[in-house]
Amino acid sequence: MKIDRRSFLSLGIGAAAGTALSPLPWKLTDDLSIWTQMWPWTPVPQDGEVNYVNSVSTLCPGGCGISVRKVDDRAVKIEGMKGYPGSDGKACVHCLSGLQALYGPTAVASPLKRVGERGEGKWRRISWDDAVSEIASKLDELREKGRPQTLACITGSDRGTVPELFKRFLKVYGSPNFMRAPGFEDTYEIVLKLMQGVDAAIGFDLENADYLLSFGSGILDGWGSSVRMFQARTAWNDNKAVVVQVEPRLSNSAACADRWIPIEVGTEGILALGIAHVIIKENLYKKDFVEKYSFGFEDWVGKDGKKHDGFKTVVLKHYAPNAVARLTRVDPDVVVETARAFAKAKSPLAICGRGRGDTPSPLHEFMAVHALNALVGGIHRKGGVWAVPLPDYVNWPEPKLDAAAEKGLAALRTDGAGTDRYPLAKYLPTRLAEVVNTAQDIPVEVLFVSGANPCYTLPDTQAVKAAFSRIPLIVSFASNMDDTAMMADLILPNHGHLERYEDVPAPAGMNTPMIGLCRPVVSPRRDTRHTGDVLLMLAKSLGGAVADAFPWESYQACLEQTLGKNWQPLLDNGFIRNTAYRPPAWQDAFRTPSGKFAFMSDACANDGKAVPAVAIEGKPEEYPLTLIPYDSMRLAAGPAVSSPFAIKTVDDTVLKGTDIFVEVNTKTGGKCGLEEGVFAHLSTPKGTVKVRVHLSDGIIPDVVAMPRGLGHAEFDEYVGGKGINVNELIGPVEDPVTGLNAAWGIRANLTIA
Repeated sequence: MKIDRRSFLSLGIGAAAGTALSPLPWKLTDDLSIWTQMWPWTPVPQDGEVNYVNSVSTLCPGGCGISVRKVDDRAVKIEGMKGYPGSDGKACVHCLSGLQALYGPTAVASPLKRVGERGEGKWRRISWDDAVSEIASKLDELREKGRPQTLACITGSDRGTVPELFKRFLKVYGSPNFMRAPGFEDTYEIVLKLMQGVDAAIGFDLENADYLLSFGSGILDGWGSSVRMFQARTAWNDNKAVVVQVEPRLSNSAACADRWIPIEVGTEGILALGIAHVIIKENLYKKDFVEKYSFGFEDWVGKDGKKHDGFKTVVLKHYAPNAVARLTRVDPDVVVETARAFAKAKSPLAICGRGRGDTPSPLHEFMAVHALNALVGGIHRKGGVWAVPLPDYVNWPEPKLDAAAEKGLAALRTDGAGTDRYPLAKYLPTRLAEVVNTAQDIPVEVLFVSGANPCYTLPDTQAVKAAFSRIPLIVSFASNMDDTAMMADLILPNHGHLERYEDVPAPAGMNTPMIGLCRPVVSPRRDTRHTGDVLLMLAKSLGGAVADAFPWESYQACLEQTLGKNWQPLLDNGFIRNTAYRPPAWQDAFRTPSGKFAFMSDACANDGKAVPAVAIEGKPEEYPLTLIPYDSMRLAAGPAVSSPFAIKTVDDTVLKGTDIFVEVNTKTGGKCGLEEGVFAHLSTPKGTVKVRVHLSDGIIPDVVAMPRGLGHAEFDEYVGGKGINVNELIGPVEDPVTGLNAAWGIRANLTIA
């Protein structure tokens, strides 16, 4: 398939795909019931004084700046906050419908204790004192047994005061097992460490790029800050920038690109190196950067006296367009054309991280894409990729550790991150299920979960739930019921997203340091407490060195002290941003052993051989197709669950009633005897489910695509029980270097039901 924007539009798919780009699709104009439907919790305030409160949403990973309209003390509408970096007066559909999280039936009204089987949804109310006392008693018991390392924690982020409080609690208690939910930041952080020698966050100067080459990133499907991406698209249109989307399926991002390059699933990194081959062979790379500020481009002799193949040698030897074409399905002429256009652009930028970027990807793929940016001199340049300093405003004194904590912290991490096997990874939560399920001595006896939904978002959810069933005590801090809260023993509900203070560091991909402030719009409506306050209560209950490490009277006091002089500006403006930030010049930018940008790294060298695509699970003779997930702006697939309103916006070729559709190429469907809308059995090595079929020419042959964001536990009648969670059908595949999950799909079969 060779489809550029013009020929793609001629297929008649473009109009349909284009309407899907709006967070509120056109089909709603024919579904007036959505606008007039009286949800049971619809706020109907009496007449009163209208006022607005600015805040930052924590419902989406993009952290939209929001302005909440109130009538007296009742929130009635959410809009975008004007001037907020990235979103600037706009907000995504999940933030706009955020009142349903505040008023809806999934909000947890008080502390709850499980009384039925895990996942059964049977609870009884419990007081805050009793809940904290029960947790403290269990933690005291573990310390007395010399097993503090069996406490673990999974949070949605590792940045900001709340994650830092969890880190501090685990450290002073004596556990190394703090984990962050996975995302493309995991891989990019390792890339920046290996290739630039810095501990930093990845940043993209998207707005100033004039040629964007996206390797599977859902730039208009929720990747990074979704609203920022829509705003950037407007800038690209105004500036006549070129956008090229590389992926196996015609997503909304591909539909609005100037060119869609269909590709064999999992071979994006190979294509990136094929493009590098052309750039090098035709001398299109930026010689001033490569020759003066890089290492490993040319062959070199190591300290051992052995000659090592450089990036140039490896790429020219193994990644010629014809060789790349055989592996990727991309025509050699397309490889050459794309390479020339990318290299000759004034401000080219290559990005990766599949779909919304909620999962890591193979290290070599990310390094190949990052190397493309280096070849064209796009590191730390306008319209390029930047290494952005990590937030450094949480500067608490180091806690004093007692003997129990010292002993516990000396233990290896349960997930294997930072060990001799996987020294590069900070967190490997996708390994947790296998470790717990196969261990005779349970390595996790207490698990805290905050701002994350691992029983839904981690691959092979059945294995994850089996692992959770072995953990004696699971504590969820969820504001609203979700799949992981359903598996918990205790739910200690946080204040809702419109009821609390919390700092919100810059979302993934922002190219300037910033902090937003989530602030209370309304008073807490239920018997909830801020998670930070609960951790302070728990620390005081444990006493000793643990209590001493948490001297604050309240979370708000901690937040104000931590932010210091920034507190008042945050209150006044809703955010602070270092608009003067510019990344360091090339001569000062790199902290690798050579002091230069590293095209090659000893940590992941392949002895000059070609790096194969990561193999997925399943035998082709049993499973002739490949199942891949895809993301949509309308479906939340991270820790937050889609609102009832957002579910109503989902197209009926994705979800109809409770039935989920999978997308299949028309020719593949014909080969399998499948027609539009029929029921089929979708099988993978992880299980079999019943689905409906949607035939499309916008997906390469022999691939089955399933949407992410459906198939939640039946915790309500609006969102729960609709469709299937694709993570039930796809298991993790470990990247051999990092240990991160590198699975981009799984072998599958599709037969008539």
